[in-house]
Amino acid sequence: MGTSFALTQSDRLDVPRKRTHGRDLYAPSRGIRLPLHTVATRAAALRAYTQLDPTVVLVDVSAAGVWGAPLPFWVQASCDVRLARPRGSAQPRRKQVTGRKLSFGPGEVVVVDGIRVTSPARTFLDLAELLPLHDLVAAGDYFVNEHPEDHPRPRTPLCTVAELRRVVAAHPGKRGVKNARAALDLIREGADSPQETFLRLALTDHGLPEPVLNHALILPWRGPCAWPDLAYPDWRLSLQYDGETHRDPEQFRRDFERQRLTEEAGWTEVRIGHGDLKGSRPFAVVRVREALRKAGWGGAPTRGNS
Repeated sequence: MGTSFALTQSDRLDVPRKRTHGRDLYAPSRGIRLPLHTVATRAAALRAYTQLDPTVVLVDVSAAGVWGAPLPFWVQASCDVRLARPRGSAQPRRKQVTGRKLSFGPGEVVVVDGIRVTSPARTFLDLAELLPLHDLVAAGDYFVNEHPEDHPRPRTPLCTVAELRRVVAAHPGKRGVKNARAALDLIREGADSPQETFLRLALTDHGLPEPVLNHALILPWRGPCAWPDLAYPDWRLSLQYDGETHRDPEQFRRDFERQRLTEEAGWTEVRIGHGDLKGSRPFAVVRVREALRKAGWGGAPTRGNS
C-alpha cells in the first residue's frame, strides 16, 4: 500500500493488528499508519487523517500541499499536519498535528481523492495568515494559472480570480484578510513558477512597466513560435527565467532554439538567473531596465500591452 490508512479502515478489512504493527509501517499519529520509504503523494500521505475523523478538514499549509501550491522553504520544513474542525466542535489534538477551529462557507470544503480539504480559494485565504505578501501572490498565481489550448502546456486553473475575491469577501473579519486583499490586486494568470511571480513583482516594485503573461510570439510562416515567461510587447522584449532545470542538455537545446526563434520574430530575449533575483535591489531589475531603454522605453512606469 502506498498511502496512509487509519486503523479503523484496516480493522474493517479484517487486517490483523499484528500486521499493522509491522516494522515496515510508521505511525505518524495515533490510529494512523504510513508505509516506510513510501513514494506516496502528499495527498495520499495525509488521507488517513480525514478518514479517521469525519469532522476534520486539511487546511492552510497541509491543504496547499495537497493542491501542489508553492510555499517558501521555511513553511515546508514544518512537519505538523494542519487540521481544522468547524467552530462549535473540539479543536483537533493529536501527535504532530496543529489543530484549529474555523468557519467554512458553502463550497469551501471539497473532497479530493477521498480527502476532505479546503478549496483552492479558501486555502489561499487561510495562507494569508501565514505568508508574506509576495509568497502569497505566488500561491495565488499558482491557483489561477492557466494557458490557452495553443500553448505548449495548456492548463486549466484550479480556481479563478473571481473565486478568490468571493471567498475573501465572505470573511471580512478573518485574520490575514488585509494581506489577502492586497495580494488579490497583484495576482495574474499565466505564471508557471514562483520565480516568475517574484521577477514580475520585483520589476513593478522598482517602477518598471508590468510585463504581460501568456503572450505568444508569431512567425508568419509557422504561427506561434515562442511563449516568453514574461513579455513587453510594446518593446518586443522577452524575459525568460532560467532555473535549475535549464542546466539539462536537452533543456539547453530547447532554450537555444527558443532564443533563435525569438530573434527571428524580431524580439530581444533577456535571460534571468536565480542569482539575479536576490537582494533588495535585484540585478534583474538593472538588466531589464537597461534592455527596456535600449528598446525605446521612455521611463514611464506603465504596463506594456499589445
